[in-house]
Amino acid sequence: MVIVLFIVGLVCLIVGAEVLVRGASRLAAAFGLSPLVIGLTVVAFGTSSPELAVSIKAALSDQASIGVGNVVGSNIFNILFILGLSALIVPLVASQQLVRFDVPLMIAISLIVLVYSLDGIFSRAEGLTLVAGLVIYLSFLLIQSRRENVGAQDTDTKGQRFEGNKKYSWVKDIAFVLFGFALLVLGSRWLVGSAVSFAQYLGVSELVIGLTIVAAGTSLPEVVTSVIAAIRGERDIAVGNVVGSNIFNILGVLGVASVVAPKGIRVSSAVTGFDIPVMIAVAFACLPIFYTGGVISRLEGALFLGYYGAYTLYLIMAASYHDALPSFNAVMLYYVIPLTAVTLAIIAMRELRRRRRPPKQIL
Repeated sequence: MVIVLFIVGLVCLIVGAEVLVRGASRLAAAFGLSPLVIGLTVVAFGTSSPELAVSIKAALSDQASIGVGNVVGSNIFNILFILGLSALIVPLVASQQLVRFDVPLMIAISLIVLVYSLDGIFSRAEGLTLVAGLVIYLSFLLIQSRRENVGAQDTDTKGQRFEGNKKYSWVKDIAFVLFGFALLVLGSRWLVGSAVSFAQYLGVSELVIGLTIVAAGTSLPEVVTSVIAAIRGERDIAVGNVVGSNIFNILGVLGVASVVAPKGIRVSSAVTGFDIPVMIAVAFACLPIFYTGGVISRLEGALFLGYYGAYTLYLIMAASYHDALPSFNAVMLYYVIPLTAVTLAIIAMRELRRRRRPPKQIL
């Protein structure tokens, strides 16, 4: 029965993601919002709804390790695995808004999470500040998108385009989005439930379950949505979905879970000392890759996937107290990470010089 639920849940995720992307991309034009804003809001928040449900349930059930690990692990998974896989399929274009605003915001709120976790608990007051930040962020995106649309569009042409079938088009597309959301939530619940049963049978800790099985399971909607959006040519939705999901996971999921938890959410020293810094480092890694040429290449996608494999391997080795763990840590800390940082720095400096170079004059 567990295997059947796993397969059925995966099918629901695939179908739900396809329906959601189709409806959301049509709503972008109907409501006058750009595909990037749709990806950052409607699609991102919809595909993050499993994380919200799991974290709230974990907070109310006194399983804080699963709730916190779900958010932190999902953010790491979203960038390293989803962006990496999507870029391997189709090189992704990063818009200037992502580079200048959304990615720096993702980095800033990741640092705030680290500060909040230093005392070992996410309190209700801290959760309220995160939820307030989400409201401000949503308001900013919607106002900015409407202003840009009003300045760029021809109102007469737009009015003629949607005048005849406005009501029918909106109702149908909204139904697509809602139906996609329902399938995503249902499929994630079945898939995560079966995956957690397997993990508990193997005797894995709640924190490792939250960082790996639960995080990957609740992020499967983002995986399927971003991959399908990239294949369908909706690259703004593909990239915006990942960045928006990470922002929503921190401001919305962690914020709401901290508010509803009876005594706040306790954070273990392992998460504060390792997993949250990894989440911050991954967020910082987006900036130079997004900035260099505005394209996430297949090579950069492979780099992200490789790092996610290394992170998962570390968690497994640490959970099993493997003898090779010290050697693995030394290789990653003293060779792989510094080499990657130097490579990204060189690429960023070359791109800066190229942009500052004056254009050649034709005589």
